[in-house]
Amino acid sequence: MNWNHLTAKDQIDQIKLSSADKPVMLFKHSTRCSVSGMAENRLERAWNAKEMASMDIYHLDLIKHRDISDYIAVTFDVPHESPQVLIISDGKCIYHNSHMGIAYHEIKRVFESLTTV
Repeated sequence: MNWNHLTAKDQIDQIKLSSADKPVMLFKHSTRCSVSGMAENRLERAWNAKEMASMDIYHLDLIKHRDISDYIAVTFDVPHESPQVLIISDGKCIYHNSHMGIAYHEIKRVFESLTTV
């Protein structure tokens, strides 16, 4: 996966704007959590770049950037969890899941529902 790395709060504001043109996925990862490592690995192994070419994807190391994770929770009105995946469209979180609920087929289903309207 070709992750864009979240390292500043102002990127979240830009993501809200850019999500008007195409969906954005955020993956919040804890480097201290084995479940987070498994979720990240499962997602990376299943990811099909051709199928998801028009979705921007972002990776947040929430140990280094807990402030950004908290900002995401407030901005998109979702509880903080780790690991966690969010899909942003038109400036809003339209899907989120965490832990072993993070699955490529679900992300793809949501993505396809946005692109086949």
